[in-house]
Amino acid sequence: MNTEITKILEICKNQGKTVLSYEESRTIMSLAGFPLNKMEIAVDSEDCLVKAKKIGYPVVLKVISENVIHKSDSGGVKINISSDEDLKKAHEEMLVSVKNIYPDATITGFSIEEMVDGVELLIGTNTDDQFGKMIALGIGGIFVEVYKDVSFRLIPVNEKDVLEMIAEIKGKKMLEGYRGKPEVDKAELISLVLKVSKFIEQYPNIKEMDLNPVVVTKTGLKTIDARIILE
Repeated sequence: MNTEITKILEICKNQGKTVLSYEESRTIMSLAGFPLNKMEIAVDSEDCLVKAKKIGYPVVLKVISENVIHKSDSGGVKINISSDEDLKKAHEEMLVSVKNIYPDATITGFSIEEMVDGVELLIGTNTDDQFGKMIALGIGGIFVEVYKDVSFRLIPVNEKDVLEMIAEIKGKKMLEGYRGKPEVDKAELISLVLKVSKFIEQYPNIKEMDLNPVVVTKTGLKTIDARIILE
């Protein structure tokens, strides 16, 4: 177990917090060694420009607010931004659209992230009242609720379990370099699922954890977004 991760979880528990913030979840993912895309936190429009130059265009802009539940649906996510001018415009539009849907939201900042393209996967865990901790693997991204192309197993899982989960995904052909998309490194995917399973065993007070999307890129898997919910 990582003492820094344990400390973050204990602080959140003592604060009565069950849903971790975006920054807290990303920090835990980073400390645990999960593969993440590049990300910087900005406080305002000018800071966004500074951080975008640090990462390099194209970038993704995301609003940071514990009050904004569905970022994509409220205009809180802008992708494939390729210039300073586009970033300024995206920032202005985001403030208007988010406040229109969440007028009382407190916006604490913005994340500037590396733009990553590829097949999107979901690796998630939840706690079933009857069976206990479970892990899910499937096609992710914004359409996860539409396609529901997900395979489940009880935690802990082994390599054989993960291979079976991959085989059960209806869209598994997408992992084979479909229409020019990068082909998934199956060994890397297996390793990541096993890592998530072990992580949940180490921190049993985590009720749910979603890595969505995990993007299959030419250089390997990258986790773009993460959500952690405590018991």
